[in-house]
Amino acid sequence: MYRHIRRGVKGAFFLKSRAPREIPIVTKSTRYSCLHFADDRAPSPAKLAGSGFQKKTLSAPLCSLWLFLMSVILIALIGCASRPDPNTLVMIIESSPTNLDPRVGTDAQSERIDQLLFDSLVHRDEHFNIQPWVAERWEIPDPRTYIFHLRSGIHFHDGRPLTARDVKWTLDTIRDGSLITLKTTTYRLISQVETPDDSTVVLHLSEPDSTLLYNLSDGVFGIVPYGSDKSFNRFPVGSGPFRFVSQAQDSQVTIDRNDNYWGERARVERVRFAIVPDATTRALELRKGSADISPSGSLSADMVNTLRRDPKLVVEQRPGTVLAYLTFNMRDPILKDVRVRQALAHSIDRGPILHYLFGDEGRLADSVLPPQHWAYNGDVAHYDYDPKQANAMLDAAGYRRGQDGIRFHLLMKTSTEETTRLLAAVLQQQLRQVGIALDIRSFEFATFYSDVQKGAFQLYSLRWIGGNEDPDIFYYAFHSSSFPPKHANRGYYVNAQVDRLIDEGRSTVNQEGRKQIYAQVQRILANDLPYIDLWYFDNVVVHSKRVENLHVEPAGNYDFLTSVELAH
Repeated sequence: MYRHIRRGVKGAFFLKSRAPREIPIVTKSTRYSCLHFADDRAPSPAKLAGSGFQKKTLSAPLCSLWLFLMSVILIALIGCASRPDPNTLVMIIESSPTNLDPRVGTDAQSERIDQLLFDSLVHRDEHFNIQPWVAERWEIPDPRTYIFHLRSGIHFHDGRPLTARDVKWTLDTIRDGSLITLKTTTYRLISQVETPDDSTVVLHLSEPDSTLLYNLSDGVFGIVPYGSDKSFNRFPVGSGPFRFVSQAQDSQVTIDRNDNYWGERARVERVRFAIVPDATTRALELRKGSADISPSGSLSADMVNTLRRDPKLVVEQRPGTVLAYLTFNMRDPILKDVRVRQALAHSIDRGPILHYLFGDEGRLADSVLPPQHWAYNGDVAHYDYDPKQANAMLDAAGYRRGQDGIRFHLLMKTSTEETTRLLAAVLQQQLRQVGIALDIRSFEFATFYSDVQKGAFQLYSLRWIGGNEDPDIFYYAFHSSSFPPKHANRGYYVNAQVDRLIDEGRSTVNQEGRKQIYAQVQRILANDLPYIDLWYFDNVVVHSKRVENLHVEPAGNYDFLTSVELAH
């Protein structure tokens, strides 16, 4: 499954006035870069001093002082509250899960909490290789047949044994229209599910599907008990390391340790997910000790940098997989020229932007797949910041500067989120250095995304969350049969060789064979540049010092809750 996440900073962790102020935008020789992500970031004067960076300004609304002071007063009033429950870990998340039935829920919170409640047939390791889980082994006698052999001794939280009948029920109810779910198309190539005995599941496919194992792994697939109906999400029963206790919409979700878990038992007795939509409030909850963990992506870099100085808190930062990218409309008469797209890539100085706007919470990207992935290929064309080269390429493409120094105009559409507009302005000023006038139009997200889906844009930028953890992202985002509304080739990229390779990769079961095929795809995409891959964001988790043994995974999921401990 694929999903995007958009988020905005509703406040900041510092004393700020609601009146517009001038925010420094940092450049070196007026260099700027482009993104479309939400964050509020301004470098300190100390960072600017002696760095050779110049200041530009952009007006932006900020939090009101009185709201912050009210928060401080509130904390003072409740600061003497009872000490945290020694057996309950409190994790603050931005929104409620929409549906905890793993056959239905596709939002980030549903999938991540479901991973704790349910077992999948197979498991992905840190390099996204498929490993045994409920299925202790499997055979693929031919590309259209998969035979899974299940572990014995696994039970659901209500005591019922997990058998092949449950796996079949889970897949059948996703596929047969029993439920309203977006996951139906994920398993559309499964033509029949057979269960010759309680420990064997046989899947018959209508055609080869190299993504099948990924789509039976954790986060995508969860096994539910036989007979689970449309109301299952009200009190979900799984077989995972935690069991569901309760949910109060827009308030909290509570889960308890499954003491009878077949695998390694969780070390914390209870986890309470507190729903806190406001970023400032999340930071304050951490500081006053009423929350233990704020997961990756829930706090802006300036907040994280402030919290690093709190002696009661710890910041864990590890490489992640979330990709920031810039997309071109390949049907546009200007952008259809690969020389123009490559020139634009040479015009973007990504390093300083990542450093100053995102606090170095990421790594520069050169592929849609993250470097941890088994199919990643870093041996591709790279586009270092080189305005001289960019100017030469634009001249060679026939776009010479006019008397006003402008070669041509481009339009970038964005949402109205504060940092989105800020970053569009950054790109606007950088492209001016190579003679490109960038016009910016901002819309509410629904309108912006509708235009993106319709191809009504020249440039836009978004993030890939999770979807780039399987090579099938290449089919979804770059195959010529994947134009919207079917899939996400929103730039209308067409390359017959890429189509052929993607089709070959999708029908190849052998992983080494797939790796070689997708290495070729990545090399071609790096030359054609339908995307500019900007950077992969790090996973940054902030937690209290009473939380120990926390290990952040590349995918940014909540698996670390199975190993964390609470110091007493």
